[in-house]
Amino acid sequence: MTLAATLTVGAAVVAVWLVSAPPPGPVPLRAPHALPPAPGPRDLLRWRWLVAPGAVTLWLASGTALVLVLLALAVVVAAGVLLRARSRRLAERAAGQRVLELCGHLAGDLGAGQPPGAALERAAATWPALAPVAAAHRIGSDVPSALREVARQAGTADLRLVAAAWQLTHRTGAGLADAVDRVAQDLRAAHATRRIVDGELASARATSRLVAALPLLALAMGSGAGGDPWGFLLGHPVGLACLAAGLAFGFAGLWWIEAIARGVERAG
Repeated sequence: MTLAATLTVGAAVVAVWLVSAPPPGPVPLRAPHALPPAPGPRDLLRWRWLVAPGAVTLWLASGTALVLVLLALAVVVAAGVLLRARSRRLAERAAGQRVLELCGHLAGDLGAGQPPGAALERAAATWPALAPVAAAHRIGSDVPSALREVARQAGTADLRLVAAAWQLTHRTGAGLADAVDRVAQDLRAAHATRRIVDGELASARATSRLVAALPLLALAMGSGAGGDPWGFLLGHPVGLACLAAGLAFGFAGLWWIEAIARGVERAG
């Protein structure tokens, strides 16, 4: 196997691994003023395995091989951007589901006669991001402002509704349990609509990935028919230009579908 083919296959394997990686588990939310966690040894080792071979290859490569190295690095970067967007979307969805569960638990505890402080302490025990809210109630501070501060985190914007309900009941004397229960009902309806939208968008996302993978099938069919499409793409200047354009259009299409889907999700 030539160096060009090795570089291309390696880039394809890394891109497929990045894009098709399993969804991340639930991401614990930080306290509002907490610093982001420092990169751990595994994160540093992962980037070392990617950067070190790339630097050595760039040093050894020249001409066509250098172009292929740059294309391979572009594929890895583009796949990483798409994967990070996917991970961020899943993390925001998990955070929104946690807000919905919080509203249900608060409504249940308050409806059962629990005082608001005890309900917040119990919620903070299961969701550490709410610790500043429980502390604000404990010292007699502004609970709605603490809730809005937590709502600045990704996926937790629905906490502003809880803050508004809390503030309204504090000013009017209405029942907090009924207000939070009404918020929980509205959020359940909104999440049901989001699930329908997600189901519709899933087919569009799957179709875009299938279309992006079709050129690989065409290349395999061309090789099976006795042609040499890989030799043309990897060994000829015109082929390299076609390869670069195809990769650019493929990743641009995937990014475009994701941008449209994000717009629909935000509008919903």
